[in-house]
Amino acid sequence: MLTSNSCVEEYVSTVLGVVNEQEKVAAILAVDIGGTKLAAAVVGLDGKIILRDRVPTPARDPWTTLANLIKRVQASISDVELLACGVACGGPMTPNGEKVSPLHIAAWRDFELRSMVADITALPTFADNDAKALALSEGWMGATAHLQNFMAVVVGTGVGAGLVLDSQLLDGRQGNAGHIGHIIVEPDGRACLCGGFGCLEAYISGPAILLQTGRDPMYAPANVVQRSGQLLGRACASVAAVADISRVVVGGSVALGWGEAFFQAANSEFVLRSKLSFLAGADIVPVGLGDSSALIGAAAIARRKIGET
Repeated sequence: MLTSNSCVEEYVSTVLGVVNEQEKVAAILAVDIGGTKLAAAVVGLDGKIILRDRVPTPARDPWTTLANLIKRVQASISDVELLACGVACGGPMTPNGEKVSPLHIAAWRDFELRSMVADITALPTFADNDAKALALSEGWMGATAHLQNFMAVVVGTGVGAGLVLDSQLLDGRQGNAGHIGHIIVEPDGRACLCGGFGCLEAYISGPAILLQTGRDPMYAPANVVQRSGQLLGRACASVAAVADISRVVVGGSVALGWGEAFFQAANSEFVLRSKLSFLAGADIVPVGLGDSSALIGAAAIARRKIGET
């Protein structure tokens, strides 16, 4: 469920006890692990970011760099009571993010991410997929806050999605629901890091664009941006027909960097391929929280679990 404020307030009351004028502000430590950057923040229970920091993701094992970043952010706060830590990371992963194997971090295979972060923070720690985290943040206070059925998609180093139906975030058998990047858009097409061929991620992710063009995705030719938008729109139309969703919200550095041209192409293809009457009016839009959506989403992972306690 997309957690209600009352559930969180009840948890805070239990943890902190009676609040007086000198009481510290309750907040969540948020960690976002991406293929190009590592970020950490302190996020208030109202979703506002109190402080944040980020560093580039090392080419090799990023754990030491990540641990130092988390420690630095945690040491920077005063007058704040951290209730928990939420960690967003690419998948696949085992249930509850106990072991992660993000395709773009080769050094992490069955890496015990949740427990490693818990050990250095001494906080209740919860981990989940970064695209599911995006769905939580946008459903909490972003472009889909008023909707009960939607999908959130990340287009960055990888391509993933979080799917919300009847206000419930779908987890799936092992917590990996939403890997839209591995929908086949070109049968027998380009090789993908997952081991398959023709996956959406092999065409529109940052590394895929670099491989195709020899350029940073931000400098990709207009026809590549157009084609990438079309492929995303096509994949989203397939999911929309299956899941009966009213909106797709898209974030990630590549999608947001491409901007209007990408979203126009995605929407045009989405409408072209969505002919069922119940999909009338469904659309694809950028995230409402901008580049803060990932960290707010990481905080929302912990917020969701707090609401379940």
